[in-house]
Amino acid sequence: MKKVYLDNASTTAIRAEVIQEMTKVMTEDYGNPSSTHSFGRNAKSILELSRKSIAKHLNGTAQEIIFTSCGTEANNWILRSAVKDLKVKRIITSKIEHHAVLYTVLVLEKEYGIQVDYVAVKPNGEIDITDLVELLSQEKKTLVSLMHVNNETGIVLDLERTGIICQENNALFHSDTVQSIGKTAIDLQTVPVNFIVASAHKFHGPKGVGFAFIRKNSGLQPLFFGGEQEKGLRAGTEALHQIAGMAKALELSYGNLETERNHISELKNYLIDQLEIEFPAFVINGSPDGFYNILNVLLPFSEDKTAMILFHLDMKGIAVSRGSACQSGSIKPSHVLAEMLSNEDLKKPSLRISLSHYNSKEDIDLLIAALKSI
Repeated sequence: MKKVYLDNASTTAIRAEVIQEMTKVMTEDYGNPSSTHSFGRNAKSILELSRKSIAKHLNGTAQEIIFTSCGTEANNWILRSAVKDLKVKRIITSKIEHHAVLYTVLVLEKEYGIQVDYVAVKPNGEIDITDLVELLSQEKKTLVSLMHVNNETGIVLDLERTGIICQENNALFHSDTVQSIGKTAIDLQTVPVNFIVASAHKFHGPKGVGFAFIRKNSGLQPLFFGGEQEKGLRAGTEALHQIAGMAKALELSYGNLETERNHISELKNYLIDQLEIEFPAFVINGSPDGFYNILNVLLPFSEDKTAMILFHLDMKGIAVSRGSACQSGSIKPSHVLAEMLSNEDLKKPSLRISLSHYNSKEDIDLLIAALKSI
């Protein structure tokens, strides 16, 4: 049975060149980057070249890139330090953020008594920018935290416009860019964002490593304490092989961006066409113009098929998800779709199909055939 992987928004296959790079570093460059002998200096050189490479692809500076274990850690650190150290009194976010932001904000509200405002979400899943402007008219030290590409619907936030609005209202702007880094160009010289985050495993790199972009002179303080690594902002010996793998993965993702984006966009259009032919009553959750590798669809199946649909597809070797992989083990409806759909529609099966350049039209055909057999 041919296995079909259509869950790239949750994680991606590591590129062969990345595995090669990581193996080389693990085998030959095992020194601690903080050691002063030649092994350490060599490791330090790999660390800093990786940092420069990542910064270059985002048009930022190397000193603004801080390595973390993942996007979740970076989000927690930025939000907590903004409240604790930068004295932010209010966070504006949305109910469709990743739980790494939503749950952190709830804890900070409880711990520090900050004000939390949720910007309105339009029925198609877009952030209501007019509502954001209205919320920002209050005089209070504010941080706005809104994700760039929604991990469940693929709805895209206009980063530049949002950043300018925040700047005009003296608010700090943090964006969870985990779904977009490596898949779309971000120019940190033109986008006025204070903090963004990334996870390597979302762009064909290894799991367990990510980074935060911290605009210089931000005043952010560390989340935990120990050595002086990462400019004193993130203690602990750096996972050199993973960092080198992440830099390689980002370089390849941006190097092949146009070709791979065209291929994936074509596949997404083909998928929509096939769904229109076989399931004319299906509905796209969000917008057909959402991010090019994510499609979230409501299928015209009865409620009783909701719980078993993923199981049936899995039995046929097809991997998709019902929402964020961080919560897809639960049958609870997705918190993102709960903001967009009626209670009636929430009970019906919705699938998130997320593509990569490793997918083919044959994969789509197998998915459609499997859906037809349910």
